[in-house]
Amino acid sequence: MRVVRILRRNRRGSAAVEMALVMPFLLVIMMGSAELGNYFMNEHKLVKAVRDGARFAARRPFSDYPTCTSVTTNLRDDTRNVVMNGYLSGGSTLTPNIQAGNITVATNCTTTAGGQTMLGIYRYRTDGAQIVTVSATVTYWPILASFGFRGLNMTLNASSESAVGGI
Repeated sequence: MRVVRILRRNRRGSAAVEMALVMPFLLVIMMGSAELGNYFMNEHKLVKAVRDGARFAARRPFSDYPTCTSVTTNLRDDTRNVVMNGYLSGGSTLTPNIQAGNITVATNCTTTAGGQTMLGIYRYRTDGAQIVTVSATVTYWPILASFGFRGLNMTLNASSESAVGGI
């Protein structure tokens, strides 16, 4: 009886017990924060790369756009390199797991935008303003996958449009 009373009053191990109870929640919050930050960083890299690719493609000459629905192979390959590497050739990939086959470069023509007839540099085209769309899909590999959590297969998608300037 006396030993039980002594143990009940002893507080030396209470901090360790509290830490053992709280530690799993702290680890979940810490790893979740790191994973969320990694996801948004990769998404930002992909969005920026696709936006740069659309800007690059929009500043190519009209001869790279033979019709309203097609682009030249040279334009497509150069735009893919810009999206993947940030340069026309060489360099390391900007976004992890990005592949050229997952990057699309498409175009279309429109005669109106917001209900207004397109004018300006497009007045010489009878089929409307040339718009280029660059899209990419990348498999996202989470940080937790390196710890054995493989069931978190996700993809990142980005798309950007720009009016072709024909410069």
